[in-house]
Amino acid sequence: MQATYARKTFPCFDEPAMKAVFNVILIHSRDTVALSNGMEIDSADAVIEGALVRVTTFEPTKRMSTYLLAFIVSYFVSIQSNHNNLLIRIWARKKAIDDRQGDYALNVTGPILQFFERYYNAAYPLSKSDQVALPDFDAGAMENWGLVTYRETALLYDPILSSTGNKERVITVISHELAHMWFGNLVTLRWWNDLWLNEGFASYVEYLGVDHGEPGWNMGDRFILYEVQKVFAVDALASSHPLSCREEEVNTPAEISEMFSTISYSKGAAVIKMLSEFLTEPVFARGLSSYLNTFAFNNTVYTDLWDHLQQAVENTPGMNIPDTVHNIMNRWTLQMGFPVVTLDTRTGTLTQQHFLLDPESVVDRASQFNYTWFVPIKWVKTGVEQQQHWLLHKSDTNVLMKATAAEWVVLNTNMSGYFRVNYDPSNWNRLLRVLSTNHKAISVINRAQIIDDAFNLARAKIIRSSTLALRTTKYLSNEREYTPWEAAIRNLDYYILMFDRTEVYGALQAYLKKQIQPLFEHFKNITDNWSKIPPGHTDQYNQINAIGLACNVGVEGCMDLIKRWYRQWMENPAHNPIAPNLKSTVYCRAIAFGGVEEWEFAWRMFKYSTLASEASRLREAMACTKIPWLLNRYLEYTLDPTKIRKQDATSTIQSVALNVVGMPLAWNFVRARWSYIFQQYGTGSFSISSLVTGVAKRLSTEFELQELKKFKEDNVHVGFGSATLALEQAIEKTRANIKWVAENKALVLQWLTDEST
Repeated sequence: MQATYARKTFPCFDEPAMKAVFNVILIHSRDTVALSNGMEIDSADAVIEGALVRVTTFEPTKRMSTYLLAFIVSYFVSIQSNHNNLLIRIWARKKAIDDRQGDYALNVTGPILQFFERYYNAAYPLSKSDQVALPDFDAGAMENWGLVTYRETALLYDPILSSTGNKERVITVISHELAHMWFGNLVTLRWWNDLWLNEGFASYVEYLGVDHGEPGWNMGDRFILYEVQKVFAVDALASSHPLSCREEEVNTPAEISEMFSTISYSKGAAVIKMLSEFLTEPVFARGLSSYLNTFAFNNTVYTDLWDHLQQAVENTPGMNIPDTVHNIMNRWTLQMGFPVVTLDTRTGTLTQQHFLLDPESVVDRASQFNYTWFVPIKWVKTGVEQQQHWLLHKSDTNVLMKATAAEWVVLNTNMSGYFRVNYDPSNWNRLLRVLSTNHKAISVINRAQIIDDAFNLARAKIIRSSTLALRTTKYLSNEREYTPWEAAIRNLDYYILMFDRTEVYGALQAYLKKQIQPLFEHFKNITDNWSKIPPGHTDQYNQINAIGLACNVGVEGCMDLIKRWYRQWMENPAHNPIAPNLKSTVYCRAIAFGGVEEWEFAWRMFKYSTLASEASRLREAMACTKIPWLLNRYLEYTLDPTKIRKQDATSTIQSVALNVVGMPLAWNFVRARWSYIFQQYGTGSFSISSLVTGVAKRLSTEFELQELKKFKEDNVHVGFGSATLALEQAIEKTRANIKWVAENKALVLQWLTDEST
């Protein structure tokens, strides 16, 4: 029912502040099972209008919002357990349950619920927790109280066929949805303008839940990659928007839909994590518990949470923050964007400015705080942790941050704050020297941060030249950790997108080949020539990076390996020899370097797959082919729900757009079919904004910018719905791309040529 579908189900005012107790009775055919938020209390046959039917009555719900109500009538079956006297059930297609795909979800749900009960210091208020895997579902999952719904890929895990990434997705989404059982469901925000707090909060604490369920996975590193660095890219645009907006700015279903954005989820999470870091987790948890227990079964506005956190601060002896929680947080929630903090280690001077990816873009949105933030800065000097510093004005001085030739300084330790960092040239050079001589002296997260900041500071022209950014990748031939490699690959992906249709690409490939070769050899050795799985959780991800990048840039032996594995599978379809973690990479590369036969085999396997995550991998991989007519046919398949499920249509088009051969085909396809696509997905779907972002990613010429603007003009009468902002941002990003390529192409080509010879 989220956000405004309750009104389509029964007459009601479906506003989150109008809470009620719901008495649900479902009438359904006798061979189906009926579920709702409450426990079934009676199920009996009855004759209605001459037909024999089943009538199922449920216990009354708790006092709750309409958007959390759910009913399901299906042929699903379940497995169940009792965890501390709470009934937990996992529902799915019979085949999926028989293949034990629900077991992992059943095992982790109880411990995560128990973790949140302790964390929130509030008991789970319902009599059961049902979780249901839906074969076709536009959202990833939905936190209906007591009856949580998921895409199959977010709830089902096959212990033999699924990858580590699939397992991580399942526990992460479960943890996110269960976090909402209290924050969102028990206590609900008054109106959709505060959605960021609901989703941002769940996106932060989901990592705590996963840490509890899988303690060896070290999820904190992933928070930096998946939330912070991801949202920096969007929040650095002049067309970004603040986390919080006024109630009157969100009225229509399309405007509500637009609130479900990367800003709400990932920036919300990053800002809340920063808050918990400077308050300390125990103080944060105390304030949170007081908020939840005070407002249980009621509605709030976000400032109510600040009140309770402020009380927790005042009740903690020796707790010191430079201003109230309200005044500190207003600067992060009521103005868009984030600062870049620059330290000059010669003087200890700190300055902050609004970070914009395109320094010439015009910020139309005024800010009452004049784009200045209260910035909590944790920092280290030559590897030693120092006392936290608060930057409260445009500039400030901390003499302890002065450094000699033998010392170096890193700000924002383990990226505890939501800001970028720049240094004077001599400190940058000292950091590069540490990376090249003893990179482990800097923490894994800060190595990833140095790379990501350098690339983005160069794009924003805060650092004058792209060569400093490229220099941060030189040490990677000695790096074996996943987080810095992943940060580097994501930033180099931008170079690939901008240059893979130009003469720069050859030099870029040669340089990357030199850097990735040692990592490829490392994994070949520790896996005994690819026959074992690397032991560490993040090593398994880095092995995927090593093989994927090595094959893309032509490392010897990589392509033969992939072709051999795929060929073996084609010869014996019943036995897939490819390790689950490597399947996505192998399928994509084998189809890219293969022909029609390889594609048709993948299509056959896709149609017969009974595991959603396996089908999803094959679906993405088929977009990797370099054969134009296959790609065009595949795009047409997205219009036919019997071939590509409706939930997967937009992401399939995006996958084609990621392929350098497929990009113009996908872009032409979206333009030609916009009115159909919009009619299908435009008003209530979150996926349409990512479709626009996805197809426009590579656009980097004046001609392509004009095409994008024409697309906007030509479809004014059709509309863009929840993709309206995404289209504005695509135009802004394309402008920035054009400038960046013009200014950097020759320079980058020269540097890469020098380094790879």
